[in-house]
Amino acid sequence: MPLVDVKLGTDVRVFHPDLVNLYGCQIGDETKIGTFVEIQKNASVGARCKISSHTFVCEGVTIEDEVFVGHGVMFINDKVPRATAEGGALQTEEDWSVVPTVVKRGASIGSGATILCGVTIGEGAMVGAGAVVTKDVAPNTTVAGCPARLLARST
Repeated sequence: MPLVDVKLGTDVRVFHPDLVNLYGCQIGDETKIGTFVEIQKNASVGARCKISSHTFVCEGVTIEDEVFVGHGVMFINDKVPRATAEGGALQTEEDWSVVPTVVKRGASIGSGATILCGVTIGEGAMVGAGAVVTKDVAPNTTVAGCPARLLARST
């Protein structure tokens, strides 16, 4: 497991560490990281979270405490992704800006969901499996579908 500039809290569990890619990120106490997970630089995962296998947490994503992230969840951090800059040269970090995403405390994201950049998933919210989240999700609500739509509100 490459651990380059990673800040790990106490009692973090990384399953199959040789098959996980963590760099430049922060992981909170007692969090569990599944196999084939990548968490990039400038991303943070809070305490007591579960990040399931095959999940991609890119730069600019903040996951607060006690969040469940299902298998194969993909976060996006660029509204207009391109391989090349004007003139045809491969893009570098100077050619685009990270658009931050926040997942609030106690939220749950179902397997296979895609979370577009610039959204906030509210505290205690539930995102259904396979959903594509294109806008903010209110606290204590359930959304599902493509694009994700409100299914229920909790009290």
